[in-house]
Amino acid sequence: MAYVVRFRSLACVLVCALSLIGCSHAPLRPVPAVVLVADQTNAVAYWHDIGAATVTAAASAAGTEAEQHPAFPADMATLHLAMYDAAMAIAPRYRPFLYRPDAPSPHASLDAATAAAAYQVLLALFPSRVSVYQNAYLQFVAAIPEGPAKVSGLSLGAAAAAAHLQRRTRDGRATQLPVYAPGGTPGQFRGRDPILRDWISIKPFVLRSLAQFRPAPAPALTSSEYAADFNEVKALGGTASLLRTAEQLETARFHAELPPVQVTRNLGRFARTTADPVAAARLMAALYTNYADAMAACMEAKYHYDTWRPQSAIPLAAEDGNAATLADPDWKPVLATPNHPEYPAGHACSSGTIGELLQQYYGTDQVAFDWDSKVTGTIRHYANTSALADESTVARIYGGMHFRYATVAGVTLGRQVARWTMQHAFQPQP
Repeated sequence: MAYVVRFRSLACVLVCALSLIGCSHAPLRPVPAVVLVADQTNAVAYWHDIGAATVTAAASAAGTEAEQHPAFPADMATLHLAMYDAAMAIAPRYRPFLYRPDAPSPHASLDAATAAAAYQVLLALFPSRVSVYQNAYLQFVAAIPEGPAKVSGLSLGAAAAAAHLQRRTRDGRATQLPVYAPGGTPGQFRGRDPILRDWISIKPFVLRSLAQFRPAPAPALTSSEYAADFNEVKALGGTASLLRTAEQLETARFHAELPPVQVTRNLGRFARTTADPVAAARLMAALYTNYADAMAACMEAKYHYDTWRPQSAIPLAAEDGNAATLADPDWKPVLATPNHPEYPAGHACSSGTIGELLQQYYGTDQVAFDWDSKVTGTIRHYANTSALADESTVARIYGGMHFRYATVAGVTLGRQVARWTMQHAFQPQP
């Protein structure tokens, strides 16, 4: 509705300018606050959890090459896009993403279509992990009444999955990258065999390119901004910090769980906030498609700039040319630092894009939700769409992994991707 009112306002201004007469319109009605409670059930939520368990299962030596090196955001996006398009083939309330049958099948079973779409994607992507999802599929489908609706639903789901799997075969993740050579000059990342580098080759789902929202370069090593952020993480993020509080360390630990596990588990909460499977299909497809593009774009920027982490910058500060930074050869981050370049911050890209997607989806920043961590065994409640990003970004400073400027750039990138996603996909039918 916000877009409609905005366009009407523009039209009103043009009419006023042309006719030289007064013009007014009713003020925008505020969008009520949204409190998301994960207390509902639907087929999308069920298959999300089966998919998440499959994607995060331990790889085995018998697994395919793709299973050995999964890109969990893109895999979960493929899963949910197949379920979304299957739902749109039955109840076309929103524009399909890729699969477009000649005509909708309103009498087909939505549960059957959802199950078939999810199962076919999982079977194609994770054939050696069939024990995670095979029995779940058989039991789920057996509970659906026999008849034409079930048959039609299973067929639609399989067709939607096939369309998205075909796209996935040419998504670029098989691109062979040159061997990574760690840098040796001040400011360059020093890690060896860094992770998630293959994500930079993945074709985006909605973005025009992964570099579309690439942030400007990080502050120069000789700048006052770099010095301020250097000294902040040095004071708060080290193992021997005397300034970091117990609460700040707890915040850092809360956000230190591995993203494939923490993110998929918590995004699954959103699928359970509605009993409407069509609404759940749309929300989850939007969340994961957006998340996949944001994280791939984040990695593209990281490897483009290839900047050093605090764990290298602080011991080697004598090389940075900045009189306001002092080296501490014994400094170490209080929590483990991920083995990929620093700028922009990955957790900031993640939390920024999730929060902004929720704001764009619901039309308000007053969206309250819960998020949990198995590291601390606690649940936190966030009252608006910025709260998760605000907290998770400072958590990376408290943990010693990031400079503040990297978290700011990450949140900005994530929000830009989310706005683009909701402007170009998952919109209501005209």
